[in-house]
Amino acid sequence: MKTKKSWHEKLAEDHGLPKVVRIPPRMVKTWGRGTLVIPAPREVDQLMRRVPKGKLITINEIRTALARKHKATIGCPMTTGIFARIAAEAAAEDEAAGKKRITPYWRTLKANGELNPKYPGGVKQQTQRLIAEGHRVRMKGKRYLVVDFESALARLG
Repeated sequence: MKTKKSWHEKLAEDHGLPKVVRIPPRMVKTWGRGTLVIPAPREVDQLMRRVPKGKLITINEIRTALARKHKATIGCPMTTGIFARIAAEAAAEDEAAGKKRITPYWRTLKANGELNPKYPGGVKQQTQRLIAEGHRVRMKGKRYLVVDFESALARLG
């Protein structure tokens, strides 16, 4: 019987990534023409690790940094989000194992400063961690948002 892979194993699998491809025809209407970088999971994790305490980043900023690094028009929205989740789950594995220095996944937000309910512990745990670092979180409809998140965005250079 095949055993389930750990999140760390998933994070380490590159599957020939990163790679830059032409934006597929079905995505041209939304993203325009040009190239798309499909990052490696570890690249997303490395960018998430660079966000210092008190600062934030969004998936879109990570995508922009990856596109710039690989000289592509855009970073893939789907794989970048999936790999951020994998990095978060791997960090939770590290924390459960007693490691102190983990990827601060709670500092990585969705677009418009929205918390990610798919992260370990859901929005409740992400809210607690963000409040502990000085951020304010409010509910808007069914979504949770960091108040004035733009002023706390980290520069990825």
